[in-house]
Amino acid sequence: MPTPERTSLDEIVSAAARLLETGGVTAVTMQAVAQDVGVKAPSLYKRVRDRETLLALVGGAAADDLTGLLDAASGRIEDLLLVFRRFAHERPEAFRLLFSATVDAEKLAATSAPVLRATTAAVGPEHALDAARLLTAWATGFVTMELAGAFRLGGDLDDAYDYGIAHLVGSLTSE
Repeated sequence: MPTPERTSLDEIVSAAARLLETGGVTAVTMQAVAQDVGVKAPSLYKRVRDRETLLALVGGAAADDLTGLLDAASGRIEDLLLVFRRFAHERPEAFRLLFSATVDAEKLAATSAPVLRATTAAVGPEHALDAARLLTAWATGFVTMELAGAFRLGGDLDDAYDYGIAHLVGSLTSE
């Protein structure tokens, strides 16, 4: 008689995502995930090859979540940038994981699609990718510095982010 299924891949990935957010990438161990889902660590290997694979699955799920949020936004560049920042604040460790080599390139390409649609509408197809890269690089840099506490000169970061959005979008749409 086969061993009964005591956990699913979705439960394993969800547990790893919770551990990621509460303790960072170092907290995501096979032992910790197994304990969270109520099995012994060797049981996880029936579903996940190793820790790197598990982190890739967590990163892929985060990319899917961000893609869903971006797709649900209005499609305006301004709104997409706000959704991006909100995701980073709500799930900072998942946000950081998105920019690691473990996340599948196709998942990240899907996350880029809503931004490319918006930049195509703003600047046309010839420069849409350039504009998307500009916006993504700026937003990623801003949010990464913000999460790291690197803005130490005072001022309101919400206002600064809004200022950046207004001027970047303005520069794209004024051509």
